Amino acid sequence: MPHYINTLLLSVLVLISRAAAWAPGSLVARHRSHTRLMAEQEEGEDVTDVESKHSGYNVLGTELSCCCSNVGGSGIGTGFYRNGFCATGDMDMGRHTVCIRATDDFLEFSKSVGNDLSTPMPQYNFPGLNEGDIWCLCAQRWAQAYNAGKAPKLYLQSTHEKTLDFIPLDMLRMFAIDGDEANAVMNKLNLQRNELDQLISKGAGDDDDSFQ
Repeated sequence: MPHYINTLLLSVLVLISRAAAWAPGSLVARHRSHTRLMAEQEEGEDVTDVESKHSGYNVLGTELSCCCSNVGGSGIGTGFYRNGFCATGDMDMGRHTVCIRATDDFLEFSKSVGNDLSTPMPQYNFPGLNEGDIWCLCAQRWAQAYNAGKAPKLYLQSTHEKTLDFIPLDMLRMFAIDGDEANAVMNKLNLQRNELDQLISKGAGDDDDSFQ
């Protein structure tokens, strides 16, 4: 296969591999096709001494966008690392990975099940949420709210890919605020995937010709 095709294949494969989690009909999507989600209860973690980390990738397979760097004008960023991103890591046992827009209905439900998100908790650098605030919610808490019919809407491009361990992409897309933008990203990735397939076919043809 010509050298220029090898180089292009490597660069495109990196992007395509990040997008595999949302591909329609993929093994991941089929494996997570259940509609009833398992939700676990977890205690709040102290994140005041945790350093910021690389933000990672979103559920679309592209670079994770900022969720909110100034929650409710408090000057506090959302996320486990309080850097504005729904990034996660080994210390984040609760997986604060879903970028949601809070509503009064959701906040009331959350408080009723023992997860009070309305009351400020300075010891956790938590400002307390009001309707309209943007926050990185635990994936299992979102699943819990979904099971109760109280799931808040969310931003796909700011929701970390680890969310897919708990919630299938098709379900997240039904609550997406940035659905149109996400669809544009998906269309672009599909186009790149098709171009990759064509390059592979062309490269295979060139190899066959070289042996004739």
